Amino acid sequence: MLELDGLALRQGDFTLRADWPLEEGSRLALIGPSGAGKSTLLAGIAGFLAPQQGRVLWQGRDMAGLAPGKRPVAMLFQDGNLFPHLTVSRNVSLGIGPGRLSASDQARVNTALDRVGLGGLGGRHPAELSGGQQGRVALARVLVMRRPVLLLDEPFSALGPALRAEMLDLVRGLCHDTGATLIMVSHAPEDTMRIAGLTSVVADGVAGVPVGTAELFADPPEVLRDYLG
Repeated sequence: MLELDGLALRQGDFTLRADWPLEEGSRLALIGPSGAGKSTLLAGIAGFLAPQQGRVLWQGRDMAGLAPGKRPVAMLFQDGNLFPHLTVSRNVSLGIGPGRLSASDQARVNTALDRVGLGGLGGRHPAELSGGQQGRVALARVLVMRRPVLLLDEPFSALGPALRAEMLDLVRGLCHDTGATLIMVSHAPEDTMRIAGLTSVVADGVAGVPVGTAELFADPPEVLRDYLG
């Protein structure tokens, strides 16, 4: 279980608060106005931003003091964070480590590429791939990390609706297969309803307690109605 225990995250003069648990294996969307603190919450969970108050716990363990790379968390950023001078295979292998790969590690990379539909493309460079394929490379890198919590900070926002839906379906399948807990920033209700069983409305300095996505959109609170227009 992931627990946000009286959590307060501060950036400049802005403070975001969250106080709720999330069961292991859940798929949660964070939705709300731009600048409301959705990415701030991901940064706090990932360890890029230290809490001003409260704790982030995984399986009962306080993650305070753990560097991002030591946390049970993998994160996909908006730009995919691929290195253009490295091959697809090498970009993916960075999820394991920067050094020379063993035969078993290389097999792990190849399996991940197969899983995201890029088998046989390991020798190419990012510039030789489409936007959707680059997103799959970033996802394969997350896959080889084998972390139980996956954070998505709108990594597919630049893709068209059909391709974005395809990537979300791929993520949902990977989470189902691995049992990973997913937290995803979203600005699109259709994306939220496609992948997330739970949704937290982030507004007015608070990440609300997650509720069922279908229930939320069937009867949205005023702050969400205002956001959706």
